[in-house]
Amino acid sequence: VQLQASGGGLVQAGGSLRLSCAASGIIRRPNIMGWYRQAPGKQRELVASVTSGGSANYADPVKVRFTVSRDDNKNTVYLQMDNLKPEDTAVYYCNLKDFRSEFWGQGTQVTVSS
Repeated sequence: VQLQASGGGLVQAGGSLRLSCAASGIIRRPNIMGWYRQAPGKQRELVASVTSGGSANYADPVKVRFTVSRDDNKNTVYLQMDNLKPEDTAVYYCNLKDFRSEFWGQGTQVTVSS
């Protein structure tokens, strides 16, 4: 499975960005697709994830501001990020887990200026 992320960039505080991640290859279901982020000097952390059944999970710092969704017809997961804050600055990685394996995308930089 290959994961191709896009949509990162530079935005001012209070702005919005939408990340996309398209999966290709042999994709097993059920699975969980989601987003992690890693800021400089910090560990990679879960941002949000969504199951094949549509159940979403969010890290506390992004609840209300971020929305994760998926389109299984396109094998794509999205992350809508609103009211961005400087502390959201990080490299964002998409992730796919099934019962056997875990896959990572290449990462996309999100920078929020104050």
